[in-house]
Amino acid sequence: MFFYDFILMFLSSLLLVICILISV
Repeated sequence: MFFYDFILMFLSSLLLVICILISV
């Protein structure tokens, strides 16, 4: 459960970075 939560957090942060890169 902890590992799944870690992956979800990692993916959400990665998605945020991608959105920022696209907008720039």
